[in-house]
This record gives sequence, C-alpha cells and structure tokens, in this order.
Amino acid sequence: MRRPSAALALLVVLLTGCGGSTPHPAPYPAASSTGKRPGALPTAPDPRTAAALKHIAQMFDDNYQNGVYPSVYARWDRASQAVISQADYVRRHAECASSAGAPAVVETVSAGPRGFWVVRYEIGGEQFVDYWTYQAAHWRFDLLRSNPSSVSLYRMSFSQYAKAVGCRT
Repeated sequence: MRRPSAALALLVVLLTGCGGSTPHPAPYPAASSTGKRPGALPTAPDPRTAAALKHIAQMFDDNYQNGVYPSVYARWDRASQAVISQADYVRRHAECASSAGAPAVVETVSAGPRGFWVVRYEIGGEQFVDYWTYQAAHWRFDLLRSNPSSVSLYRMSFSQYAKAVGCRT
C-alpha cells in the first residue's frame, strides 16, 4: 500500500478546514481535479455583482482566518501581488502564524469611489473596511488601499518582518 505524500496530506487538511471551529468549504477545486495549483483562481469569470463580491470576500476572510494563504494571495490585485511573491507571503504567515481569533463576518458591500468596491466586515466586535476591484473578470482585493501598514511589513526582509511582528523563527 502506498502512503500519500506530505503535500497531498497537507492539501487535504487545508481543503477540509481541519483545525477551525466551523467547517469552511473549499473555495477552489483541488489541484488534482483541475491540473491547477492550489490557490489559483477559478477559470470561469466571477459574476460582477455585489452578492458575488460579498460571497467571495467572506471566503477570502475565512481562508485568511484558517491559514489557506495561497487562496488569499490569489485574490490580490496585480499591484498588491507586486509587493511580495506568493511564496514569501505564504512563508511569512506560515512561520509567523497568529492565532485565528474570532471569525470575520462580511456585513456590507457597496460601490465606492473610482471603481473600488467597499467591503465592510466585523471581527470580534471591531469594524474593518477592505477595498476590492474587478480585474480580468475576477474580484480582486487591493492590499495597498486596504492595509498599507502590511505593505511596508511585506517589503521588509524576512528577518526584519519576523522581528517587527514579534515572530520567533
């Protein structure tokens, strides 16, 4: 009998949402069924509606809270992905993991200025705002507008980042 590879076992754990207090469906098909790497966007266009964005933003927040960082990064817009590579982003969050805390709840989605969409959500009683755009037939998270303090952290070397966020590597 063959033993599954460690990568396959990790993929199964991430896609089934093990470790979280509530189950979360996999937002994208597994690599084996599509031939695409985990965390890749679906090939079908996202509906360009507020309802679709609300659903996608909730999955995005759930993925972040549950450590499914490749899927989070895949939703970033082009300018945000230029800040840090996916491999470095995933490494930083995997090696400097913070506790998941309370789940995020997307509350409202509305059209904002200059083509941006505003997503308001709550985590543990605190209110937050993210900005999203529609690029290349997909809803994309704008890190530079939503969380500029993270941009400066991601531009640091890994050791500087680890020290800044209090990570012990």
